[in-house]
Amino acid sequence: MRGAVPGLSLALLAAESGARLCAIIHYLVRGQLGWFGLTIACLVPGYAAQLLSILWFRADGHTPGCWLLALHLLQLGLWKRYWDVLRAAAETGGSAGEVLAQLGDVCVLRLLEALLQTLPHLLLQAYVVVAVDPAGFIPGVSAGLSLLSLAWALVSYSYFTCLLKPGHLSPPAAVILCLLLWRTGMLGTRVLALVLFARLYSFWVFAVAGVHWLLMSFWLVAQQTDIVAQPCRWRLFNCLLGAVYIFCYINVRPGPSKTRVTVFYAVSTWNVLYATW
Repeated sequence: MRGAVPGLSLALLAAESGARLCAIIHYLVRGQLGWFGLTIACLVPGYAAQLLSILWFRADGHTPGCWLLALHLLQLGLWKRYWDVLRAAAETGGSAGEVLAQLGDVCVLRLLEALLQTLPHLLLQAYVVVAVDPAGFIPGVSAGLSLLSLAWALVSYSYFTCLLKPGHLSPPAAVILCLLLWRTGMLGTRVLALVLFARLYSFWVFAVAGVHWLLMSFWLVAQQTDIVAQPCRWRLFNCLLGAVYIFCYINVRPGPSKTRVTVFYAVSTWNVLYATW
């Protein structure tokens, strides 16, 4: 199972990237330069994950060469990391601790890239399908693969955190499948609600999302999370995570999370009902 997770992650990443490239070519051929430009713009935030990957390579003692820098410039740095995990897992002499460390790095980086790059692309393509071109096959496929890839990034991150807990074994395939269905359904309904609201009320969707963002950010501040020590970075972390909470819940504190999940779903349900009212 430990080798299947990075293998499936790499396959979904390749499928998502291929569908995104097809969407870019689709808009360019049809002369829809506005959607073409916005789709290209969604690629830019992904360089944050590529830059962090380079910095982590340097921190691990690997001096990035021209070939490695070129891969990251082409946004293929995570592909190499997944390949390294697969190769290390296949080697009989590879230690489990080394494989777990490599898997943890790429799971965190992929989650960051998915939130910064895949999520905006998903919102854009979903809006095109719902409001602009309901019969658009390529944007629809691209949106579907982006949704699945984003959900899997969250699941693979949860899988890695589960492996870190003392005494916890690798979750069975049935648990992974249930997590994937939960994440896909949660993200799909959130994205659909926001897209439908944007279709009806245009830019007012930013007001609804902004209120949700502020509520989640203040709630995170009230929890006194201690992941980031420096005050400025701590505030920035809470603001960024508050934006993520518009779409999905990520547990950032140890211990039972039933109360926090209940609060998150209560606010999210109110937001969806208000958006669809």
